[in-house]
Amino acid sequence: MSQDSQIAQTDRVLTKRELPRLRFQYGKDERLAFLGHLEVIGTIDRCVRRARLPFSIGNGFARRMRIQFSQALPVGASSCCEYFDVKLTARIDAAEALAMLAAATPAALAPVAAAYVDEPQGALEAWLTRAAWEVEVLGAPVGAAELSSAIEGLRQEGDLTYLRGEKEKHIDLSEALVGFSASDADGSIALALDTRSSNAGALRPLVLVEAALARLGEGSCDSVRVRRCGQWHEDESGCLVKPL
Repeated sequence: MSQDSQIAQTDRVLTKRELPRLRFQYGKDERLAFLGHLEVIGTIDRCVRRARLPFSIGNGFARRMRIQFSQALPVGASSCCEYFDVKLTARIDAAEALAMLAAATPAALAPVAAAYVDEPQGALEAWLTRAAWEVEVLGAPVGAAELSSAIEGLRQEGDLTYLRGEKEKHIDLSEALVGFSASDADGSIALALDTRSSNAGALRPLVLVEAALARLGEGSCDSVRVRRCGQWHEDESGCLVKPL
């Protein structure tokens, strides 16, 4: 009997709501930072299968693994704080599951922590609403003070319009950009961003930098390095809740 068949049989014992939900934290670094989100999903799906974790299979026509991911990273951005939840058919030790998955995963996507989520949270992508970013603007034609002034001007205006492919997108910076700071650093600008996502969308750091340079009447810089360095859930009181 195949592994998927065994898992499907086990699923008949537990209801979907009763299945243990194990959350992993992982990084996305080096060349794998240039993987698209769908490629990341496919890679981790295969890693979970190679690790022989007792994952659950959905009851739909496609019979996919029950797995949820945090919000997609822009292609080329790295991270130390990505997350995914996988539903299991049996509750195994989280440290053991972490070791099994780490041994089956490329180092640049390796999981670094795992814990069970026992309280209802809804979809992981929607639950994680706050993010911190580190941005390095290389070869900027302006200094940190000018860039900060332009970003603040954009935030006060509120609506930021940009093109994504051929589609025009809008983001409310007064809501999406919680805070920022910028400093000059050896010919580049170090930019720290605190952002908030919602049903209306999420702010992409590169979009903000390009809009700020355009506001100053400047062309693009040499390159922009983006790293997500924190993700949290913001509760109704404004407190930040750690994913693990």
